[in-house]
Amino acid sequence: MEKQLEMASGHPDKAHTNLPRVLGFWDIIGIIVGGVIGSGIFIVPAEVARAVQAPLLILAVWVVGGLLSFFGAVSSSELGAAYPQAGGIYVYLREAYGPLFAFLFGWTLFLVIDAGAIATLAVAFSTSYLNHFLQVSALSAKLISVALILFLCAINYVGVKTGAFVQNLLTIIKFAALVGICGLVFIFAKDGHVSNFFQPAPGRFSMNLLGQFGVAMIATLWAYKGWEAATYSAGEVKKPEKNLPLGLLIGTMICVVIYILTNLAYLYVVPAGTIANSPKIASDVMNLIVGPVGASLIAFIILFSIMGAANATVMTSPRVYFAMARDGLFFKKVAEVHPKFQTPHISIVILGIWSAILSLTGTFEQLFTYVIFGEWVFFGLTVAAVIILRKKRPDLPRPYKTWGYPVTPIIFVLAALFISLNSLINAFGNAFRGLFIILLGVPVYLYWRKKQRKTEVRAQPPLPQA
Repeated sequence: MEKQLEMASGHPDKAHTNLPRVLGFWDIIGIIVGGVIGSGIFIVPAEVARAVQAPLLILAVWVVGGLLSFFGAVSSSELGAAYPQAGGIYVYLREAYGPLFAFLFGWTLFLVIDAGAIATLAVAFSTSYLNHFLQVSALSAKLISVALILFLCAINYVGVKTGAFVQNLLTIIKFAALVGICGLVFIFAKDGHVSNFFQPAPGRFSMNLLGQFGVAMIATLWAYKGWEAATYSAGEVKKPEKNLPLGLLIGTMICVVIYILTNLAYLYVVPAGTIANSPKIASDVMNLIVGPVGASLIAFIILFSIMGAANATVMTSPRVYFAMARDGLFFKKVAEVHPKFQTPHISIVILGIWSAILSLTGTFEQLFTYVIFGEWVFFGLTVAAVIILRKKRPDLPRPYKTWGYPVTPIIFVLAALFISLNSLINAFGNAFRGLFIILLGVPVYLYWRKKQRKTEVRAQPPLPQA
């Protein structure tokens, strides 16, 4: 464990104090399962069904999305065990490609990926399920979104253990809810039909079908988003060489299994065409099985599920900006650790402010399109870093090595390339905006590098006089 650096006076130096290692194996599971299972599995099945229509293709999309997420987790596990530092993917990109690519990831994470994810979840909370209980105006919905973001930031501001406790509690609630939905469907659904798994049959293969499959993949990858978040908090994990890889693998597999079971449950009760026209499929299914009470109950649980996914992001993402600031590539204050709460408090505050702004200005569909495109560009680079660092740093201690290497990383990188290109082709406007934001970080990076060099020059001791 790293020792905290202290000033000569004996008081901790906020700009150099390390984050304490207090997160255990179950906390990693909570971050992953709680972060992945948010609004996606309750909202995006309609997006998937509209894109591919056939139930076998619907299930195939969820299976492929799950496998890709698992391959990403397998590869990230090697990097996380080798570099157990705050920042996760930012650190891996820095070590493999240099500071520019690392900065562009952190820049995009802040402006689009995680701030956008938090905003998207907050918007879903206030507009998609809260109105099941309360009729709120457009203005009230925006204010509720902002209030939710600020509430979660306050929880994580006062301690990572507090944030982890809330995360674990919300994870248990949402996991039990999904298992309960599946159980109720297969036990009590009198009008369920196994034929719904096969009809209508998929059409003949074509480039148009492939493009539709890619569009559906974007929706499912939003639902799977969150498996990577645990790496950001690697600097706070106890025994990271063991707990981080194991937590990543088990947590991701739990999400894949529960998502496939949930989609089978949806299809058992209603055909694919009905799912395509049901933006609240979980509530609709429960309403068919046990009536309005069941629909209200699941809507209530989904609110907690969305809250848990947003909390996981608020809990982990600020560690990336914290690491950037430690490298001199972000505001100096962001590198500070709160002297009492031992959290990167300034980083949490700025993420909360920007997420709140996004929640006031963007729609759900726009935000998650930005998120997925920008995210998968960097996911591909991150997994490719496993191969690059095997060549670049063969001497690096690797407590865990990627299962299926090099096949699994190569499959993931090719899939990331397909997803990014498919986004540009089929959702060009939103994807191009995401690409523009990434490239906009280049002049910002040059500014911070110049500022960093000036700081280093001033910090150098004067040359001795002759």
